[in-house]
Amino acid sequence: MSYMQYLVLVLTAITLSCASSEKLSEVVKGKVIHVVDGDTYDLLAPDRSKIRIRMEGIDAPEKGMPYYQVAKEYLKEKCLLKNVKIIINNTDDNGRLIAYTFLNDGSELSHEMIRAGLAWHFKKYNSDSTLAILEEEAKASKLKVWSEPHPMPPWENRRLH
Repeated sequence: MSYMQYLVLVLTAITLSCASSEKLSEVVKGKVIHVVDGDTYDLLAPDRSKIRIRMEGIDAPEKGMPYYQVAKEYLKEKCLLKNVKIIINNTDDNGRLIAYTFLNDGSELSHEMIRAGLAWHFKKYNSDSTLAILEEEAKASKLKVWSEPHPMPPWENRRLH
């Protein structure tokens, strides 16, 4: 990683940390070894432990919803078997680490999923203004989930089931 890429990563981490109003707790490097769905994956940490990661700020379609498989495949294409850096912000009730995920090119996966129209900004738990803007752009362009006549957010789908 070049000095410039490192600097961008650090500045982004600071920005995201402030945007989410969460304290930056830890940066971990690892390899993505399994994609569970469009917002969850398993990371192989340097100590060889497996860590389940729930991506910060997004909620992707649930199994059985339109674009579920597309979102899962897109996330696989982006990160499976690749080395990443995560910035851990929290832990959820299921013991998953909630984290932003950075690829070697500096892109962040939550932002990429929203940009592609394959996830909702989970505003209830995240106030990242960039995610909000990307969601509005994906909606305006009617990308993927936003091409549906009445897209149902995953949290509503879970509530119904």
